[in-house]
Amino acid sequence: MEGKEDMQTIKNGFVATIRAAAGKGQPVYIRGGGSKGFYGSRAMRQHSDVLETLAYSGIIDYEPTELVVTARAGTRLADLEQVLAEHGQMLAFEPPCFGGAATLGGCVATGLSGPRRASAGSVRDFVLGVRMLDGRGEELAFGGRVMKNVAGYDLSRVMVGAMGTLGLLLDISVRVSPKPAAELTLRMPVQEVEAIHKMNVWAGQPLPVSATCFVDGSLSVRLSGAEPAVRAAQAKLGGEEIIDGAAFWESVREQTYVFFQAVYAEGFRRCLWRISVQSTTPPLALPGKQLIEWGGALRWFMPDAEDPGTDLVREIASASGGHATLFRSNNVCATEVFQPLSFGMQDVHRGLKEKFDPQRIYNPGCLYSWL
Repeated sequence: MEGKEDMQTIKNGFVATIRAAAGKGQPVYIRGGGSKGFYGSRAMRQHSDVLETLAYSGIIDYEPTELVVTARAGTRLADLEQVLAEHGQMLAFEPPCFGGAATLGGCVATGLSGPRRASAGSVRDFVLGVRMLDGRGEELAFGGRVMKNVAGYDLSRVMVGAMGTLGLLLDISVRVSPKPAAELTLRMPVQEVEAIHKMNVWAGQPLPVSATCFVDGSLSVRLSGAEPAVRAAQAKLGGEEIIDGAAFWESVREQTYVFFQAVYAEGFRRCLWRISVQSTTPPLALPGKQLIEWGGALRWFMPDAEDPGTDLVREIASASGGHATLFRSNNVCATEVFQPLSFGMQDVHRGLKEKFDPQRIYNPGCLYSWL
């Protein structure tokens, strides 16, 4: 771990870079480990200077009994999770890494959660406070290290999923959770309609369900908690216990599972859509393959054809009370990656951008083309 003086030097370098960029009106693209560089619009990145954050790393404060850790944005998720595991704790929202260089800052900026999100909560639910540099190079702090510390708007959580468009994250405080005493995975053959029904019935019952996944006619459910509760739920739900349950959920979290691999396979030019809907939404009438998580609320969709059918996907998502994100694409797409916003929400985003980054230097176009 680097010393405080080294970290101060790095931070001073950030300030100088940001102020120089603001003075020239030159955009900067914030990059941590680069593991999620595929996410969001890439059209403007080639015109931006790169601001590397990986060196600004290290755990600042961690007291296991308080269930809170504060770390610098460049801290690798793998390193942070290793330290937490040594104390029997974890990041309950299971952030995907997509590579060993993934950082805490990138985790918060993208706002991505893994299989446990439906039962534990999202990234935003666990962020307690942040320190950041705005578009003027000024240091700002929001939130803190305890749950009840916010009066008015909780601006620390506004940074979650902002894709670096509002500022450069420096330090982040997040709530952590104890690891479950017992965990196992059950698998059962079902049709999609039945799988959606089962997942929603289970969600309404006092069961220790921590993750669900339906794909290729098979429904997997993870049970987590005290040993007696897990075994009682196993007897109630039925299905076959699979030995490599932990490896399966890791493959879903990191998108190394076979369903996702067709996106990257040589010769394929497919897109991967992330569709959020009401959990009770019936099967989506889309031409391609789907993988369902989060009790039915998250539908991963890979079209049969190269054309992602943007209008069709978003119309169906909207009709189901949800939204669709073009999560991965082999091309720099002209279409908006994220679901277009209403005029009212566009005004909110523009207002936040004006307050935090008036010179519009941070990650322009990464979230929306007009931001």
